[in-house]
Amino acid sequence: MTKSNASAFKAKLLRPAKPGTDGSWAFLVLPKIVSDRLPRRGRTSVKGSINGAPFQATLDPDGQLSHWLKVSKELREAAHATMGEIVAVQISPADPEPEPQPPDDLQKALAAAPAAKAAWEDTTTLARVDWIHWIESAKQAKTRQHRVDSACDMLSSGKKRVCCFDQSGFYSKSLSAPQAVD
Repeated sequence: MTKSNASAFKAKLLRPAKPGTDGSWAFLVLPKIVSDRLPRRGRTSVKGSINGAPFQATLDPDGQLSHWLKVSKELREAAHATMGEIVAVQISPADPEPEPQPPDDLQKALAAAPAAKAAWEDTTTLARVDWIHWIESAKQAKTRQHRVDSACDMLSSGKKRVCCFDQSGFYSKSLSAPQAVD
């Protein structure tokens, strides 16, 4: 099977231990063999279905060279699935990768830095996905603000890709799927 083909698998719909203020979402972890068929180890967009209910989403890396999928309440209900249930999943890479939506703080910073904004617009979609992922993976507000500022500085100086960022989280151990409630 090539990387562009669809993959079908079954996975358990898990309840996150720390869902934040919205406890209605669930998640599932892709089997590594399925993740290996995707075009990249970092964030990657897919289209697919859960129990026949269609979706398009961006998968996040789980730090184990695989990916995980956040399943909204709406998708879970459309799939007639409950927490803890084994669901039938089909996915294939989104082609082309959809344009990512920069977070508000990055949008404001780019608007205030014309050279950075011009470089941002001149990068590839995948490079923008990585810049956003690098910023959003910060665990503290201070670190995130530093990354937004650094991104604008690097872009202004002509750098088109964030460097030294382990997109998979495997080597840095910085990324993981949510912890599930038993």
